[in-house]
Amino acid sequence: MSELVLLNERQIARITPFFPLTHGVPRVDDRRVVSGIVYVIKHGLQWKDAPKGYGPNKTLYNRFIRWSRMGGVRQHLRGAGWRRAEARADHDRRDAPQSAPDGGEPAQKGALSRCIGRTKGGLNSKLHAICDQMGHPLVMLLTEDLTSDHRSAKLMLAALPPAEALLGDRGYDSGWFRAALAEKGIGACIPSSRSRKVAIPHDKALYRQRHRIDNMFGRLKDWRRLATRYDRCAHAFLSAICIAAAVAFWL
Repeated sequence: MSELVLLNERQIARITPFFPLTHGVPRVDDRRVVSGIVYVIKHGLQWKDAPKGYGPNKTLYNRFIRWSRMGGVRQHLRGAGWRRAEARADHDRRDAPQSAPDGGEPAQKGALSRCIGRTKGGLNSKLHAICDQMGHPLVMLLTEDLTSDHRSAKLMLAALPPAEALLGDRGYDSGWFRAALAEKGIGACIPSSRSRKVAIPHDKALYRQRHRIDNMFGRLKDWRRLATRYDRCAHAFLSAICIAAAVAFWL
């Protein structure tokens, strides 16, 4: 057991309030099981290949799938941290799968979209994210690959945290989006799209900081289960992303 990589007591204490309540028989050691789930996602293993010290691999699998269908896994990211800062919006493509609704009853098999869209390169999905000024993810959205950036921006608009400015690439340049940000008191640092006849100026010095979200995606790809797009179901894939984000940036 001493050779296992375990989350420390402080990390577990931060996410414990978001564990589902037990009903009847108490669960086995949450620290050991959650650490085993993190280990599998980090190294891109099959569940059966998890080190024996984390306990039965079926326990790790069942706990992860059950919580991901309930939306409980994604609560870890929300509970880990939320900061007021500039927000950045961007996306990255992944070959895997939209999340299950948070809370409520577990989703039934086949009831949720896998968020896979057909493109010239095959079947793909797109991961959208908003992060703070330090490059820590705050909001994530999984959609089909061909989903418009404008549609994803509309879906994430309500979840935008208070911020002085939002940095986004030219794919997010639209009149309605700039107006929506202005209503929230958020400045838009977005380059004008090439289709605009009259370009809207933006703060170029501030826009250079948008590299932080690219760095964030790079760190997430260090987690082999995400980089190899192992999970086919959308709720499981997004849950794995949220666990990786919580451990890598917030715990």
